[in-house]
Amino acid sequence: MKRNITEALKASIPVMMGYIVLGIAFGVLLESKGYNWIYALLMSCFVYAGSMQFVTINLLVTGSTLVNAAIMTLLINARHLVYGLSMIKRFENLGKLKPYMIFSLTDETYSLLVGVKTPKDCDEKLFLFFISFFDQCYWVIGSLLGSLIGSLLTINTTGLDFAMTALFVVIVLDQFLTSQKHCYTYLGFVISILCLIVFGSDAFIIPSMIGIIIGLSLMYKGGKTHA
Repeated sequence: MKRNITEALKASIPVMMGYIVLGIAFGVLLESKGYNWIYALLMSCFVYAGSMQFVTINLLVTGSTLVNAAIMTLLINARHLVYGLSMIKRFENLGKLKPYMIFSLTDETYSLLVGVKTPKDCDEKLFLFFISFFDQCYWVIGSLLGSLIGSLLTINTTGLDFAMTALFVVIVLDQFLTSQKHCYTYLGFVISILCLIVFGSDAFIIPSMIGIIIGLSLMYKGGKTHA
């Protein structure tokens, strides 16, 4: 058990360095809109959706309806359909841990789980679980710190909501540079660029997600899941 925890902690350090900062940004933004640390804690524990949490701040401020919030969440998190397809094999034997692993599969955690190799003498189930668990802990801690900072200091929050995008770009580049096979990455880039050209910057996300899902489905059926 101890080795699983130690190795998972080491593997999750890149996300820790980003999530603490991003969580602080989220907490500060939430506090600036009049929502205290309790909201930051509950959202980070039960919503835990990264970019969607930033969007949720605006939904709360504008008094959006539950229907609008549900639609927005579906559109923003549609990419998780793609993640799920590529993690089917790795999650199929996780037993009771599987529901939490699905819940905690954020962009950054996904990038780690895709590229990480289970160290010798480690139980893969526990190793992957602790990576996901530690990542969420970093986010919760950062959110609470940000809420506290926001309640004590007056800070210009312009640009803080871009922090999540910046971290994801860095992790994707790191995963690309350390991985030997890049077929999923190429697939995503090509389809996204084509959809951007055809549909424009305001409407390319949904067609891109649909195209990537179809592409991954075909690759999965063709026995290339681990490419």
